Amino acid sequence: MTDVHDVAAVPGHARFEPGGAQTNGNSFAPAPRTPRVRTPRRPRELTGTDIMTMIGSLLSAICLTWLVFGVLTDGIGWLGFGVAVFATFLTLLWIVTADRLGSTAASDRVATAVVMVSAFVILIPLLWLITFVVTRGWSALSAHFFVRDQRGITPVMPASAGGASHAIVGTLQQVGLALMWSLPLGLLAAIFLNESRSRWRRPVRIVVDAMSGLPSIVAGLFIYAVFVLPYAKKIPLFSFNGFMASLALALIMLPTITRTVEVVLRLVPDGLREASLAMGSSRARTVWSVVLPTARTGMTTAVVLGIARAVGETAPLLFTAFGYDLMNSNPFNGAQEALPLFVYRNIRKPDASAVDRGFAGALVLMVLVLGLFMLARFVGRDRSRRKRRRSAVRSYLQEASAT
Repeated sequence: MTDVHDVAAVPGHARFEPGGAQTNGNSFAPAPRTPRVRTPRRPRELTGTDIMTMIGSLLSAICLTWLVFGVLTDGIGWLGFGVAVFATFLTLLWIVTADRLGSTAASDRVATAVVMVSAFVILIPLLWLITFVVTRGWSALSAHFFVRDQRGITPVMPASAGGASHAIVGTLQQVGLALMWSLPLGLLAAIFLNESRSRWRRPVRIVVDAMSGLPSIVAGLFIYAVFVLPYAKKIPLFSFNGFMASLALALIMLPTITRTVEVVLRLVPDGLREASLAMGSSRARTVWSVVLPTARTGMTTAVVLGIARAVGETAPLLFTAFGYDLMNSNPFNGAQEALPLFVYRNIRKPDASAVDRGFAGALVLMVLVLGLFMLARFVGRDRSRRKRRRSAVRSYLQEASAT
């Protein structure tokens, strides 16, 4: 019997050397190559190497595009040059990142670059527009602008002489009333579309989708033809006033709120509904106590989107509110002004002071919309972390006092 230590002496048997090499007689066979192990990473994690890769890909794309279109050809213009640089940059970025991290991370880097560049391209005209409105409207803003109306204002007076308090009050009242009409209806429609199993859901969804593409001037014409035109002389409530304007704005806000709330309700986990039903709650109680509180932040976003959709509309107000240069704080009686109407009327006037007042109204309207956004975000903020922090502090104090 051959001993284990003498196996190397038997012909045809392999012998292992200390270095990992394997010999078989007089031949030498290298050890198998160890595959490279990649460290798991999340695709969205960016390191210094990733940033340098992006910068290098961008510089390479610029140089390559310049070489092709600036030296070898007659050129393609600045727009074509930018598009060619961007396409070349994405190609190089995907190739280099795929070689380093794999195709998944490469696709994520390319998508991130596309989103960032698109946001930058959209941000440029937005900043230009805001700067232009602020520059033109700032000269007409004064303390009188928020407390006076257009009583006694003539074309020869400076832009700071008049005010837009009547337009600000009218906008707040009309949008507030429109929100009172559209928010409950939109919320009920969204609950019906998402929480019920009725066969009428499909027709209702078709109507909501059709109303989403409704032009704003059609909403104003509808209110004018249905209420103002036949009943203005008989019933003062159905004449030109802020109430009619709120109905037209509610028609514009309703589909936006309904669709947004429906999408938010779909994101609520079904496990919460099933747990509530298993505890013996009715479906209505489940929606009221479980689904709606969970979707509170999304519902606030729906309100913000609805307000943003309607607060700047001018066309429906021409057929409903009609406009008025003096203060009218009663939205149910008499014509009423709004900031979009104020801007529209003053921009069309031939005197420069009125045009400046129109830009001042546009600036106030932008600030008003921004304030409404901030208020909505504050109301719909997530309070769970603060409540947990307060409960932790309270428990710590109780334990400290007990000891």
